[in-house]
Amino acid sequence: MITRQLLAATLVATAALLITSGCAVTRGQESVGAYIDDATITTQIKSRFVESKAVDAASIHIETLNGTVLLSGFAKSSNERSTAESIARNVSGVKAVRNEIAVRP
Repeated sequence: MITRQLLAATLVATAALLITSGCAVTRGQESVGAYIDDATITTQIKSRFVESKAVDAASIHIETLNGTVLLSGFAKSSNERSTAESIARNVSGVKAVRNEIAVRP
C-alpha cells in the first residue's frame, strides 16, 4: 500500500515538473523529446528502487542526460550499490550507467 502511494507521489511530482518546465530544454540536451525521455527514465528507475526491498530509494539520487544515468548517494552495502546499478541498467532507454554511489560502513 505504501509502495503504491510512493509510486503515485513520484508520478505526480514528475508530471508537475514536466508541466512547470514547459518546453524548456536544458543545456546538453538536443530536444524537448530527449528531456521527456530522460525524465521518464529517471521516474522508472526511482519507481523500481521504491519497489525493491534491496535498495533504499531515499538515499540514492538519479540524474539522466541523453540516456546516460548517474547514480549518486549512499548505500549500506556493496550489494545494495550493485543492485541499484543493475536495476538502472535494465530500464528501457538507458544507454549507460555511471555508478558513483558510496558505500557507508
